[in-house]
Formats: sequence, C-alpha cells, structure tokens
Amino acid sequence: MALAQTEAIARLLCAADSALDVEIVKFETRGDQDQTSKLLRHGGKGGAFVAEIREAMRGGELQAAMHSLKDVPGNEETPGLIIAATLPRDAANDALVLRSGVSLEDFRASKGRGFKIGTNAVRRAAYLRRLFPEATVIHFRGAADTRVAKLDRGDKQRLPDGGEVGPADALVMARSGLERIGMASRIVHDFSVREMLPAVGQGIVAVECVERDWLTRGRLAKIEDASSRRCAEAEREVLWVLNGHCNSPIAGHATLAGREMTLTAAVLDEAGDRFIEVSQRGPADRPRELGRAVGLDLLDKGAAEIIARTRPEETSLLS
Repeated sequence: MALAQTEAIARLLCAADSALDVEIVKFETRGDQDQTSKLLRHGGKGGAFVAEIREAMRGGELQAAMHSLKDVPGNEETPGLIIAATLPRDAANDALVLRSGVSLEDFRASKGRGFKIGTNAVRRAAYLRRLFPEATVIHFRGAADTRVAKLDRGDKQRLPDGGEVGPADALVMARSGLERIGMASRIVHDFSVREMLPAVGQGIVAVECVERDWLTRGRLAKIEDASSRRCAEAEREVLWVLNGHCNSPIAGHATLAGREMTLTAAVLDEAGDRFIEVSQRGPADRPRELGRAVGLDLLDKGAAEIIARTRPEETSLLS
C-alpha cells in the first residue's frame, strides 16, 4: 500500500512539473519487519513506521517521505521537519472484510457471536466491542494485502509471547487502504462514520520534508489540497490537546460545508465500556481553534482519565 501511495505522489509531482525526475526509494521500517509484536513495542505507529524515515530525511538520504497521516503521532514535536503537502482525502471510513465461505447475512444474523474479528488498531477494537459485544476481537498484524491473504488462508496470528490467536473470520480495515491496493471488491460492509468514527487523519496521505529545504517545499506545494489540510489540522489539534498516545482509542473526523467545518471526536476505552464523544461546528478557516475547543470539551467530560488508564507507563505501575 505504501508503494502504491508513493507512486501516486510521484505521478502528481511529475504532472505538476514535467521537468521533474522523481526517484522512489523503498524503505523497510521496524513496523514492516516485525509482523508479530503490537506496535506499542516499537513506540507506537510513530516509532514503527515514521521515526526511521524521518531520520533518513534529516540525514539527507531522502528529500521527502510519504506517510498515511493516521500513522503520524499528533502529540509530539518534529524539529526540522514539516508536512509540506496533504493530498485530497480518500474515503475515511472503515470497512468489513470476510473470509471465503462466510456471508454478511451470517455475520449479521449472529451479531458477531462465534466470530473472530482481526485488527491491530485499539480504536477499531474498542468500537467492535461496542458494536459486536459477543464477537472475539483478536490482534492481527501485517500490510493490508498480507492481512487479507492470511484471512483467506486461515493463518493464525503469532503473538509476542509465542502464542497464537485465530484464525480470523473477519477483518476491519480502512476502505482507502483496500482501494489503494485494488482490493475494494473484498469489502462487504462500509461502517458509517456514526458507527465507527475514523482515526484522526484516516484517508489522508501527507508528504513530509526538511523544513529548510525550500526547493522541495515549493514542489510539494503544487500538490497541496487546502480542504484536506484544514481537516487534518482540526483533527490533529484534538490529539495535541489530549496528549494521546498509540494505545489510546481516540477518533476524530472533520467535514467541510462551504465556510463551515464540523468536527466530531471521541475517546473510548479498549473494552468499549466508556465512551465520550463531542461534536462542534466552527469557521472552516480556523480549524485549529475548532480542534482545540473539541479537545478541551472532551477533557471536561473525563477523557483524561480514560487516556491515563491506557498509558503504558501507568499500566506497568498498576500491574
């Protein structure tokens, strides 16, 4: 999926500047190499998929790097780097994929009972436990195409402690990711934003570069999408205010209607027992202010307590 996204960016850059020669550099991160551990072991998605690429940019090995924005931490500074372009947002919702031999009618009739649903995202796991409390949600890792292949083969998922779970009967994945790898036909159900609020930045591809590399920044500015940028800024401001981490089930989604923006964000525990959601509207040209207001409202309603309970350092002290 990352390669497909990068190739799409290269085409956009060449279309914007026909004289430009774009070289794609494949980069395998710790998150790509380790398909067993939970991402928390590598410092969350940021440590697993982003940190090494950023170091390569700082070291001059790369001029720019593509990220799925949902994988970019929103509660940390990135000295010397800047997101220079956000591409038009693809579908932001999550989708259900079933293994061969299982029908959507079977799944709906059982309300998930007896089904094992695979995901690596704590947000998706939390929503699934609310939507299908009788289903079993299991840890399931891998690139998008790898996960679907494991589902079809009936492979079990190896766990960090040496055990195994599965095989999975279903997966919940980002629709945009499945579309990018040409597997949208496997989707049997699209979760609405009301059913399962997306991850912050889901469906948005961001391109990062060195802050002082003005030549690269100028080239990337040609493929910038203003609407996508505004939604990203609003959603990521919520993460900043909440100081969320990779183990915090935090969701957020912004939409634009003319000069108005609507932002909905939620915090829930992984068991799905506690759920806080806030939705507000504001001027579309002030996205960060709206994100800050929504984040502060979530804190007023008790979000900090939920986030604290899921923070790795605090979990280890209680165990």
